[in-house]
Amino acid sequence: MRTIASLEELESLQGQEVALSDWFEITQQQVNLFAEATGDHQWIHVDVERARRESPFGAPVAHGFLTLSLLPQFMQNAIHMEGVKMGVNYGLNRVRFTAPVPVGSRLRARIKLLKVERLEPAPNGLVGAQSTWEVTVEREGSDRPVCVAESISRRYS
Repeated sequence: MRTIASLEELESLQGQEVALSDWFEITQQQVNLFAEATGDHQWIHVDVERARRESPFGAPVAHGFLTLSLLPQFMQNAIHMEGVKMGVNYGLNRVRFTAPVPVGSRLRARIKLLKVERLEPAPNGLVGAQSTWEVTVEREGSDRPVCVAESISRRYS
């Protein structure tokens, strides 16, 4: 867990890899629940036997958007910013799903801070900053990332 004490410290980290998250295992139950939540029941995700027989991956794989949805968890697991009252996801600039994630895989994220921009103070007096992060999600045992995303967040203190 990387603790960042101030906005000034955060700004000093621009261009650097800031943190590495813990490993997180992808289970079939998570894949099935994600399929239920999104309505994406494609057989390569939820039909275990068919995926083993017919899929080019030889097993069921996680939805790309399931992998992407883990970004907040990876960030929260790896970085603590002191003095923050509220944080929000602001969006994404770019996302690529560069390799499949077979069920049973363990994933972690390398987190690099690309840019920090101070925001105008909010009407209620909160002071904020917008951060752009490059998040590279790795699969244990593979030298190729499974997802690379540029994620934007805002934090207020």
